[in-house]
Amino acid sequence: MSFPFYIARRYTISRSKSNAVNIITRIATLGIVVSTAALFIILSVFSGLKDFSLGFTNAIDPDLKLLPASGKSFLITPEQEKELKTVKGVTAYSKVTEERVLFYFDQKEHVAYLKGVDSLFTKVNPMEKALLGGSWIEPNTPQAVVGSNILSKLSMGLNEFNRAFEVYVPKPGKGTIDTPEDAFNKSGLLPIGVYSINDDVDGKYVFVDLGLAQEMLQFKTNQLTSIEFKLTAPTDEPAVREKLENIFKSKVIIKNRAQLNDSLYKMLNAENLVTYLFCSLVVVLTLFCLAGALIMLILDKKENIKTLYSLGAEVKNLRNIFFYQGIFITTLGAIFGLLLGITIIVIQQEFSVFMVTASMAYPVGFGFMNIIIVLLTIFTLGIIASRIAAARVSKKLLENS
Repeated sequence: MSFPFYIARRYTISRSKSNAVNIITRIATLGIVVSTAALFIILSVFSGLKDFSLGFTNAIDPDLKLLPASGKSFLITPEQEKELKTVKGVTAYSKVTEERVLFYFDQKEHVAYLKGVDSLFTKVNPMEKALLGGSWIEPNTPQAVVGSNILSKLSMGLNEFNRAFEVYVPKPGKGTIDTPEDAFNKSGLLPIGVYSINDDVDGKYVFVDLGLAQEMLQFKTNQLTSIEFKLTAPTDEPAVREKLENIFKSKVIIKNRAQLNDSLYKMLNAENLVTYLFCSLVVVLTLFCLAGALIMLILDKKENIKTLYSLGAEVKNLRNIFFYQGIFITTLGAIFGLLLGITIIVIQQEFSVFMVTASMAYPVGFGFMNIIIVLLTIFTLGIIASRIAAARVSKKLLENS
């Protein structure tokens, strides 16, 4: 063990003769504990909020979504469908046809997406878990599952038989329109289920059978707007993408959940970055309090280090004494602060101490990446602060009487 390391350890665990230096050192250590705990707690809170926000998209967005590279739809051949069934890493896939249309009920109108799905859709997206009431649609029926916001805006109830729930789809083609019948395909729907995910999604989709949607849009039976995939976990996503692109001859675009919600991910990542930088600024101020405490200690121990210098100790070694002491104080503060932060997060996860509403606990996310970020931040800034303070030990300081 080098003598700078040994002396630094002794200075860390022993009290100084100056009571003021002891108080300043304790305040600096306490500041590191609090700032470490605060940084970890805030990062964990934002991780929880991010997971909470993305949980809404997970209920409606698949692991992978295959879209046409150009136009609104594409054709799938029987050979391509056979190849899809052989792709390793795919648990299930669902064929989808959707379009923005007009819904009408009891003299009220609402524009939303008519989303036609096949019988495998609930294996790809867990929509049945989002049902507030009723049941999921059955194949080859005019049944519909409606978002809670749409149900509210149209003042409609489930299993309405007395009043018609109708969908109007614009007819493709050219030329003049003489009557409403020439402009729209119309069909009656039977709302048998209502789902609730979030305000945006609840007012966006009405789910119907794939065949009905294709008929309304005048699509062929093999004409789709997308195919949604559920992947096995874990799986090699790039390999699955490559196989799908080969099947469709690169005439499609394949997006994962993050790419489907790129604006949301960018917003959440930007919020996390700004929060981290703001909290890091607080940590910087705290650790420069450590630098001040070390400088006070250098002045307090000036006679001792002058004696060591007279005995032949190099200035570099004398600087390392206080540099190592700064690292020791940083380490102690980081360990106790991290333990405090982890304890608070675990208590919140297990006992829901802080509530957003009477039934919803404030979301937090315990992640090892947050621990790594906190430790890297604290130790990087601690090393810088300790190095700046230790640089005060110089020949000029030691040779002055």
